[in-house]
Amino acid sequence: MSDATSHGGIPDQAQAQLEDTAQAEHITRFWDVARPSAGRTSHGGTVGERAENVVPPPAWSFGDSSELADELLGLVLAGTKTATASLVVEYEDAAEQLPRKGDLSILLDGAGDPRALVRTTEVTTVPFSEVTAEHAWAEGEDDRSLETWREQHERYWRRTLAGSAHEFGPGVEVVCERFEVLYSE
Repeated sequence: MSDATSHGGIPDQAQAQLEDTAQAEHITRFWDVARPSAGRTSHGGTVGERAENVVPPPAWSFGDSSELADELLGLVLAGTKTATASLVVEYEDAAEQLPRKGDLSILLDGAGDPRALVRTTEVTTVPFSEVTAEHAWAEGEDDRSLETWREQHERYWRRTLAGSAHEFGPGVEVVCERFEVLYSE
């Protein structure tokens, strides 16, 4: 077998496309079940139906590893984690809009499987040095203190920004997002 193939002789690119298609179908099935929890109904994709009722919202996982994704999702599913934080530059680099109140998201576990539908309830953008103890508590991580939140998030963002055009500092803009779980499996 050549270096360009794996998975029983299927070329890597074709295998990746099959996996992407399978995940998209899995997310769509999840959305079909979770959609009524968000007040979105569908009429089977009929002509003229609103795309927001048919097309799944963005799906993503927490963190930068499957272990961290599972750990943080577990806190969400337990009701402990009701907030998250990200950097404005992460959205800019990905050419994505910042989250807005009312946005829906599908949370994925570390294996990429959809596990929860959440709705954003509040979004504020502040410098890292101005993130509040209330927000740190709502993130539900570690001992839930602001001091630990700052230590853990600074370490995480220094790691994820390494090699990018951005540097971490106390003035870096943080998107503080609150959410509610509408549906989970």
